[in-house]
Amino acid sequence: MAFSGYNFSSLEQITPYLEPTTSGVTSSWARTTALKYNCVVTVGYPEKASDFSSRSANPECYNSTVAVDKGGKTIANYRKSFLYYTDETWAHEGSGFYDGNIMGLGTVAMGICMDLNPYKFETPWTTCEFACHVLQKKANLVIMSMAWLTRQDQLPYGLLASEPDMDTISYWIARLKPIIGARGNEEIIIILANRCGTEGEATYAGTSTVLGVKGGEINVYGILGRGEEKLLTVDTDEHPMAKIMSGTK
Repeated sequence: MAFSGYNFSSLEQITPYLEPTTSGVTSSWARTTALKYNCVVTVGYPEKASDFSSRSANPECYNSTVAVDKGGKTIANYRKSFLYYTDETWAHEGSGFYDGNIMGLGTVAMGICMDLNPYKFETPWTTCEFACHVLQKKANLVIMSMAWLTRQDQLPYGLLASEPDMDTISYWIARLKPIIGARGNEEIIIILANRCGTEGEATYAGTSTVLGVKGGEINVYGILGRGEEKLLTVDTDEHPMAKIMSGTK
């Protein structure tokens, strides 16, 4: 949720920041940016899907991602399926992970943060619901919008702002194990776009990364430090900057 922040403790607290479905300030920014740079834009926002004037005690709200094409047209509105304790206080679950064909990008799978984890941390670790979704839908591009936390203390963590958090990277890769283990011949590009910095007591892990998975190998096309707030641009037609050994067989 790029403009609102994420660390809300209740529906009451987040209510001033809720936006109508694909028509609030976040969606407006996405359309303007897509048209300006002739690109596809995806961005997260707190969605209120029910009547915006409704005073319902349990309004239909979601942690969502809107996607806009080069012409400024809304092409997707994905609602987070696996909620974390932070958004369980105000959001409903979405109906399932996103997949769809986006012109110029191919078959795209989208998830939001906790979607990468086991459902409610209750399903078996090896189920890997989101990674299996990517394989089932034969996606060639994966977009993960994230507000992934670190459990480390804020001060020492922030002192290493330019260094990626390799523990976080290792965890993400572990959750992608079925994709790596499939050893497909076509490269799957995986965008892990994570927030950095702090919000109240929350410290975000940063470390936004673009990976390519092919034939059981993990290519790194770009990576930011745990505290770097910048635009990460990569060319996945060029040679990767590094490879990661996953240990997956």
